[in-house]
Amino acid sequence: MIHSLFLINCSGDIFLEKHWKSVISQSVCDYFFEAQEKAADVENVPPVISTPHHYLISIYRDKLFFVSVIQTEVPPLFVIEFLHRVADTFQDYFGECSEAAIKDNVVIVYELLEEMLDNGFPLATESNILKELIKPPTILRSVVNSITGSSNVGDTLPTGQLSNIPWRRAGVKYTNNEAYFDVVEEIDAIIDKSGSTVFAEIQGVIDACIKLSGMPDLSLSFMNPRLLDDVSFHPCIRFKRWESERVLSFIPPDGNFRLISYRVSSQNLVAIPVYVKHSISFKENSSCGRFDITIGPKQNMGKTIEGITVTVHMPKVVLNMNLTPTQGSYTFDPVTKNAYGKGMSHYTWSLKRPSNLGARKVSPCLRTYTAIVEHSSLVPNNHVLAWDVGKITPQKLPSLKGLVNLQSGAPKPEENPNLNIQFKIQQLAISGLKVNRLDMYGEKYKPFKGVKYVTKAGKFHVRT
Repeated sequence: MIHSLFLINCSGDIFLEKHWKSVISQSVCDYFFEAQEKAADVENVPPVISTPHHYLISIYRDKLFFVSVIQTEVPPLFVIEFLHRVADTFQDYFGECSEAAIKDNVVIVYELLEEMLDNGFPLATESNILKELIKPPTILRSVVNSITGSSNVGDTLPTGQLSNIPWRRAGVKYTNNEAYFDVVEEIDAIIDKSGSTVFAEIQGVIDACIKLSGMPDLSLSFMNPRLLDDVSFHPCIRFKRWESERVLSFIPPDGNFRLISYRVSSQNLVAIPVYVKHSISFKENSSCGRFDITIGPKQNMGKTIEGITVTVHMPKVVLNMNLTPTQGSYTFDPVTKNAYGKGMSHYTWSLKRPSNLGARKVSPCLRTYTAIVEHSSLVPNNHVLAWDVGKITPQKLPSLKGLVNLQSGAPKPEENPNLNIQFKIQQLAISGLKVNRLDMYGEKYKPFKGVKYVTKAGKFHVRT
C-alpha cells in the first residue's frame, strides 16, 4: 500500500525518508513542491496529488509535511489517518514532533516506522504495543545502551498484540489512579462588515489522560450529546451503545489519547464570543489613511476572554503605521517571520525553466531547475500588522487607532484588509457541551476524575 514516506520541513528540505518496498527517488516530491508553491498557505496544499505513476498523500503537522507515496489506489483517509498516527507516535515518544527531535532520535524513528508498517500495510499503531516493542528514549537508557551495546528493542512480544483490546497493555498499576478529560473547541467563523455571521462552525475534540490500574471499564455521559455532528471515535469506544444511548462506553488505553473528535455545524448553535468595531479608510490621491478598531466581549457566558491577538495583512502601498493602542502592544514590520522565527523578506522568487533543458534538475530540496534564468520576478506580499491585546476587561474595551502612511502617488487600495483574530476562553465549551458523569466498572478503587473546558479561535476572520 504505502511504498515510501518523506518528511519535509517548511524550507523544502527532505530530512528523512523511509522505503518499505522499492526505493523511490526523491524527485517524486517535485510534484508536491509544485502544488505547495501554488497554494496560498501551507495548510491549503492538496492532501492528495496525482502523478503519472504515483499518488502523493500528505498531512501538515507541527511545521512538518509527512508525504507518503502510493502506487495503487487506496482510500485516502486510511493513509491520512496512518500519517497522523505516525506524528502522534513521535509526539508521544519524544515529547514533540519536530525536525530536531526526529534527527536526535533517528534510530528509534526508523525502528518505529519498521514496526508500524509491514510491507506497506499498517501493523502496530497503538502506543501501548509500540512501547513494549521499542522502549521510549531516556537519558539512563541511552547511557546503558552506549555502554552495553544493547538497543531499545524489547526482548518479548507485547501482550496486547493478539488480544481483543490491543490498545491497552496488561498488568497496569498506579499508586494514584486518575482520569482527566480536556474538552477543546475551536471556532471557525467569517464575520461581514456589518457584524453579521456569514459562516460559523465549531471543531471540537475530547482528549483523555488515563492512569488507572487493572482493566477499568468506563462510561462517560453528557448533558446534551445530541448537538454533536460527524463524531469520530477512538477504536476503544463501543459504537452500538453510543448509537442507542449517546453514552461513551470504553476500556481506555493507558496514558494520553484522543477519545473523540466532533463538529457542531448548526450556525444557530455557534455563539460568537467577540465583536469588532472597525473603521479603515484610505483617501484617494492622498498619502495617508485612517485605522481604528475596537474589540469587545459578546457571548462569553461570564468567562474572561484572554490571549487575544489581531493580525492584519495590510496592502503593499502601506509604508508605515503610527497607531496608539489603549491596551497591549502592536508591531508593523514589512519583514515577516518564517516557520522557525527567523527574519525573512516578504518576497517570492519565481523561476521559469527554459525549454531546452529536458529533464535535468537539481536537488528536489531546491525546487528549481539548473540553467540560465529566462525570467524572474520579485512579488511583494502584504505587510503584517500584529496587535497583542491580552485579555478583555468589559469596563475598558481595548482599541487601536491612528494614521496609515501610504506610498506617494500610489493608487488607493481596491479593498480593505481582513482581520484575523485569535483568542482563548478557559473553562468554557462554547457549544454548550457538558460532561454529566463518569462511571467506572470492573475495578474496586475510586479514581480521581477531572474535566477541563477550553474554547479558542480557529480560522476567525472579520471582513472590513
